[in-house]
Amino acid sequence: MKKLIPLKKQSKAAQKEHAALKRGSWEGVKPVTRVAESKKKYSRKRLPKPLTDE
Repeated sequence: MKKLIPLKKQSKAAQKEHAALKRGSWEGVKPVTRVAESKKKYSRKRLPKPLTDE
């Protein structure tokens, strides 16, 4: 049976390997906080384009 060595006492390579095993995949999700844009704030993109009859 393998002896259990604390992570802090393991080599840097072993620590990296352990961290890589624990790390998961985001699967296309961007890990950025998403905030809904304020309706009070002016935005040209949000304004509807006026219809022109020419």
